[in-house]
Amino acid sequence: MIDISLAGLVGATVGIVIAAAVYGTVIDAVERWLASRREPDERSGDEITVLRRGVLAFDILLFAGLGYWIGYRIGGGIG
Repeated sequence: MIDISLAGLVGATVGIVIAAAVYGTVIDAVERWLASRREPDERSGDEITVLRRGVLAFDILLFAGLGYWIGYRIGGGIG
């Protein structure tokens, strides 16, 4: 049986909010870095789209998982 705690879900929600904040700063820095290394006539719109989705997915998984774990531990979870 899966044991889902309320404290863990609150922690995961906070983690998703943090992931959204981190996503904005990270993707801006990466796009500036890519733009500085790219030739002026080179198009890489598809690459940037894939990069944005990958960074967002990674951020959400990392911070939501970490938030759930911290919330579960603080909320009195066992494990």
